[in-house]
Amino acid sequence: MIAEGEKIWTLYGAQFNSRFLIGSALYPSPQIMRDAIIASGAEIITVSLRRQAPEQGGGNTIWDYIRALNRALLPNTAGCRNAKEAVALAQMSREIFNTDWIKLEVIGDDYNLQPDPFETVIAAEQLIKLGFKVFPYCTDDLVFCLRLRDLGCEVLMPWGAPIGTGRGLINPYALQTIRERITDVPLIVDAGIGKPSHALQAMELGYDGILLNTAVAQAADPVLMAQAFGEAIVAGRKSYRAGAMPERQTAQPSTPVLGTPFWHQS
Repeated sequence: MIAEGEKIWTLYGAQFNSRFLIGSALYPSPQIMRDAIIASGAEIITVSLRRQAPEQGGGNTIWDYIRALNRALLPNTAGCRNAKEAVALAQMSREIFNTDWIKLEVIGDDYNLQPDPFETVIAAEQLIKLGFKVFPYCTDDLVFCLRLRDLGCEVLMPWGAPIGTGRGLINPYALQTIRERITDVPLIVDAGIGKPSHALQAMELGYDGILLNTAVAQAADPVLMAQAFGEAIVAGRKSYRAGAMPERQTAQPSTPVLGTPFWHQS
C-alpha cells in the first residue's frame, strides 16, 4: 500500500511500498494471522526465534504460514536481558531465517519492558561489526537515538509507549524532537500503538513507518483491524506530505468577512 505520488522507501538498501511492519505473535490461529498480514498490506513480518524456529516441531505450522506469505522477515531478540544474550540469539536467527536483518531488543525492566539503553548500545555495536543490519528498539530519548545512529544503525525504532499498553504516543514532543534532529535515517514507531489513530498521528509527525503486533492480533476482528491500520498509515503519510494547517489560539472564520458586502431589508 503506497500513498499517491509517494516514492518507494528504502530500509538497508531494500525497497518497499508499505510502511507497515507487522508482528506474527498472539493471533487466535495461524490462518487468522495469515489473513491479517495480507489485509494489512505489510511487506515485512517480525518473527521470534524462541517461538517460531522452523526446526522446532511446535512452530512448524506458524512457520509454514509465514514462509508461504513470501514477505521479508525481521527476526527479533525478544526476551534478551543483556548484550551477550542478544548477540547470541541474533547469530542463531541469521542461520535459521537466512537474513542479516535483526530487530534488537534488550529489555532492562520487567514492569514496563523498557529497553536497556546501555546494553542495547553495546549489542548494536557488536552486531554491526558482525555484519548485521540492526533495527534497534529504543525509547524516545534523543541521546539514546543519536548514539545508536552514530554507531551505524541505519534505522531507529523508538517506542510510542511501553510494549502492549496500547496507549499511543505518550510523549509526542519527544518523538517530534527526534524526527527534527535525526533526518538522515528512517524512523519507525515501535510499541504502544493501540489504535489506527495512534499510527496516523505518528505518521503525521513525519515518521517513516509503524511496527506493531498486539493491536491487530488481539482485536476482536484482527483482519479488519489490520486493514484499518494499513489505511491509517497511508493517510498519515499523505497528511504529513500535504502539510497540515498551523494550530491557532483564536478562532478564524473560514469565510472572510472583510470587504464582503452586507444586505439588509429596510
